[in-house]
Amino acid sequence: MMERENSNRTRKITLRLTTEEYAKIEQKYKASTCRKLSDYLRKNLFDKNITTTYRNQSLDYFTEETILLRKELNAIGSNLNQVVKKLHTLQQIPEFRVWIISFEIDRKIINDKIEGIKSHTSKITDKWLQS
Repeated sequence: MMERENSNRTRKITLRLTTEEYAKIEQKYKASTCRKLSDYLRKNLFDKNITTTYRNQSLDYFTEETILLRKELNAIGSNLNQVVKKLHTLQQIPEFRVWIISFEIDRKIINDKIEGIKSHTSKITDKWLQS
């Protein structure tokens, strides 16, 4: 059975830094994939590879738009389910016609939102392919 990698780490090093020095180290640590500051410092000290995260901020707008579209679709889907439930309970034809008209309006909105999602997905894909 393998022991944990840090099980034999019994020695402690205390180091004092200025606020600026600590901020610089912390900034680099947060840009890395290391979960703990001690892991980052240990890798840095022993010249091991440190994987840094890369974030394409130009995709933020597209991600936000996609999230908004998803929320809108969820709300419309909920409304559509309410319409279907109401249609099953209707007894008179005039009520039925009003709900059919409402259903057609919601269906058009859903189709428009789906086209919007397709458009944004295409833009995101094109952006990723350019990177």
